[in-house]
Amino acid sequence: MFIALSVLHLLIAVVLVAVVLLQSGKGADMGAAFGGGSSQTVFGGRGAATFLSKLTSAVAVLFVISSLMLAIYSGRRGSSSVITEERAKQAVPNPAPSTPPAPQTQPAGQAQPPATK
Repeated sequence: MFIALSVLHLLIAVVLVAVVLLQSGKGADMGAAFGGGSSQTVFGGRGAATFLSKLTSAVAVLFVISSLMLAIYSGRRGSSSVITEERAKQAVPNPAPSTPPAPQTQPAGQAQPPATK
């Protein structure tokens, strides 16, 4: 389910980019607003909404809905992380050896060698 939703989200994102790039730019209207020509409004007259602008709105809504669905689904899914696994391994103490190591002592009657500088 998660993979199918991720693929759908990716396809919606590609369609959204394509629809936005197909629309005509509004840059000339902005230049006209600052003294380059006569303009009715600051950003130029918009007129009726075109098919591409309606399609952009619809695809944007689908993109937001699929983003929310992915976020909700990934939160419920549970996470597995290498970091949490390593912390669990470190929390388990190593078992103590059954016999302690024998202390190293000098045999009787022998003096320790003198320390050299």
